[in-house]
Amino acid sequence: MNGIKNYILESYDEMVHKVSWPNWSSLQNSAIVVLFTTFLFAMVVYAMDSVFGQMMKFFYIQIFG
Repeated sequence: MNGIKNYILESYDEMVHKVSWPNWSSLQNSAIVVLFTTFLFAMVVYAMDSVFGQMMKFFYIQIFG
């Protein structure tokens, strides 16, 4: 039990005294970058899915149609 208590105390000490936390402006900028990148990645996946769907439709029509 002493090991768990020591772990929690050391973790708290490190989080409070040794970690450099970003300021609010930096967090906002990072959030905007993540939002833009996620949107861009979603659009690429959507485009790939649309192209693949059209290819499959073309092949199914050629084979079964």
